[in-house]
Amino acid sequence: MKICTVETFFVHIPLQKPFVTALRTVHNMQSIVVKITADDGSNGWGKAVPTHVITGDSLGGIRYVIDHIFTPLLIGQDVRNREKIFEQMQRAVTGNTSAKAAVDMALYDLFGQLCMMPLHHVLGGYRNCLKTNMTVSVGTPSAMANEAAEYVAKGFTTLKVKVGTGSLIEERERLLQIRQRIGSNVTIRLDANQGWKPKEAIRIIRQLEEDGCAVEFVEQPVAAHDIAGLREVTRNTTTLIMADESLFSFEDAKNVLALRAVDVLNIKLMKSGGIREALKINALAESYGVNCMMGSMLESSIGVTAAAHVAASQPNILYIDLDAPLLVANEFPTSGVMYQKSLMKFTQQPGLGFDSKRMITWVKEHECE
Repeated sequence: MKICTVETFFVHIPLQKPFVTALRTVHNMQSIVVKITADDGSNGWGKAVPTHVITGDSLGGIRYVIDHIFTPLLIGQDVRNREKIFEQMQRAVTGNTSAKAAVDMALYDLFGQLCMMPLHHVLGGYRNCLKTNMTVSVGTPSAMANEAAEYVAKGFTTLKVKVGTGSLIEERERLLQIRQRIGSNVTIRLDANQGWKPKEAIRIIRQLEEDGCAVEFVEQPVAAHDIAGLREVTRNTTTLIMADESLFSFEDAKNVLALRAVDVLNIKLMKSGGIREALKINALAESYGVNCMMGSMLESSIGVTAAAHVAASQPNILYIDLDAPLLVANEFPTSGVMYQKSLMKFTQQPGLGFDSKRMITWVKEHECE
């Protein structure tokens, strides 16, 4: 199976409502869709989203790297030699993890089709179903409590609550109101998106522990570069602490794991550079006895489907944060993963499981120049 063409498309999709975190407010989802066509007519699909405040990638940069740096490397290559291809991509450009992830997804999609198996079976086949949390955006305590109650009424039993924008009093009030509205049987996770200083994080987390808010873990409480601060928070609280923005590469994982700076790692394909690197990070974490979460940026089904296949293939990935397609106003309806409330179920189609004819139609409907 040799690569014949590589095409990129700029796609724009509105969100159902603004998505607010400590880092940014987003109204629309913009992304670059990649279609790689092989000599047997098969299409592999990938997608990259520009998350400037996290990855530093832009739409123009992603598209340029794929069109002008990766495409000349890819044409004529055999998909079966994917390790050679990935090695060449890594050497060709530094960083640019989102562009690398999009091409990586498409190559794995083609390889799954070549194997005539769903990708999660090719990668390990540990699960056939996942259960995702649902994310509550930053807002007033009452607005966040209402949003949380809305998601619980829709069948979600785990919520990831965005925090990191307020004082101890404000953050505490948000959590107390949410917990009061949804009861004690719903799992709450917090994501501060680097919003606190280390001492502030320790003070807030300890207060929530004393309040009995029963938080499962706190994601990235301090600045991404502050690994010493991250370790200080981990050592001085009983709640699990997770690295997100502090973790991009395998080398980052080696650093935070060797220092015992966190309890859990959040792997995202846009940060790691794709499936290949995500699997390496997870294997390293497993060797340290550290579990992982599979997350995503604010992206739609293509990227999230690839992440879901990785998560389903690995026993060490215990936590799932793949709700992003549920936030989109007009999401693509057919993919290798289908949502039933909080459950994500896989079809038995090979690769990522996309219907290419419908995918092409959907891309054309949402394409921008």
